[in-house]
Amino acid sequence: MGYTALVICFLAAMVITPFVKRFAIKIGAVDKPNDRKVHNKLMPRLGGLAIILSFLVGFLVFWPESISNWAIMAGAMIIIATGVLDDLIELSSKTKLAGQLAAAAVTVLGGVQIEFITLPFGDKIEFGYFAIPISIIWIVAITNAINLMDGLDGLAAGVSSIALLTISGLAISMGDTFIALIGLALLGSTLGFLVYNFHPAKIFMGDTGSLFLGFMISVLAVMGLYKNVAVFSLIVPIIVLAIPIIDTSFAIIRRIIHKKPIAAPDKFHLHHCIIRMGFTHRQTVVMIYAFSALFSVAAILLTRTTMWSSAIILITLLLIVELVVEVTGLISENYRPLLKLMDGNKVKK
Repeated sequence: MGYTALVICFLAAMVITPFVKRFAIKIGAVDKPNDRKVHNKLMPRLGGLAIILSFLVGFLVFWPESISNWAIMAGAMIIIATGVLDDLIELSSKTKLAGQLAAAAVTVLGGVQIEFITLPFGDKIEFGYFAIPISIIWIVAITNAINLMDGLDGLAAGVSSIALLTISGLAISMGDTFIALIGLALLGSTLGFLVYNFHPAKIFMGDTGSLFLGFMISVLAVMGLYKNVAVFSLIVPIIVLAIPIIDTSFAIIRRIIHKKPIAAPDKFHLHHCIIRMGFTHRQTVVMIYAFSALFSVAAILLTRTTMWSSAIILITLLLIVELVVEVTGLISENYRPLLKLMDGNKVKK
């Protein structure tokens, strides 16, 4: 059933996206070039509607039964409204955050919560009343992380697809048909949209798409990974979403170091840094896809390996993160990439 939902939502997105593109242009929902953007022409930016509508097609066809359905749908409606308004009139960062908090609060109070985490050797930590704020923070954090990844053609859609594939695969292996069905339906919708969004993009997903994807992925991670992964339930969803989490975390650190508002935009995200190293737009996106896939494979291995093997995997991932940060200069705005130094040395010789 899940694979059928994937195919149906993929085909629906392929059909719906061109109509959404024309609609976005007609109502003036376009992304204008500026010094922070990598595109140099007007682009329709309501593409997220195509993802949402095609996902709804699959959702309505199969209508998975779950007590959390209404809470997820209510939260999704709030986050969709926030994204659409931002794509149309460009909301302030505070207003966007308020919308994200409202969506997260409705969903969490409806029962989607990180009530506990499991640790090695079968130990469990119960959060009690802290489950509500912890769950809200997680949903808002991941929603923003995916939103900030939407800086290159196909980047947020591709990274989201890898995360959705991983979450769905783990859900299938654990026998969680609800999470698998929702994840695969959303994966199909995102891949169908990616056909039009990969470089050179014909349409952007906008905040409508990136906020919706971030919200849904964070919710699926809470329901499918935090509760069902037997070992390292805290670490697995973080590793699955490592790339957007790393990028967002270092953006916050960078702005604190340089005494700038946390919500202030800049051109020092991971994708910006890799492009400045001399890679093309498409190469940069594919490289980040590869990093995301690597972390996803590591997350899957963590659910299958022994304690010592898990420790080796975690140490290796930390070394990879350190290398990426050093090479790209994610923290400092005084950008001096390693590649430029290497090129300089070649010239001297």
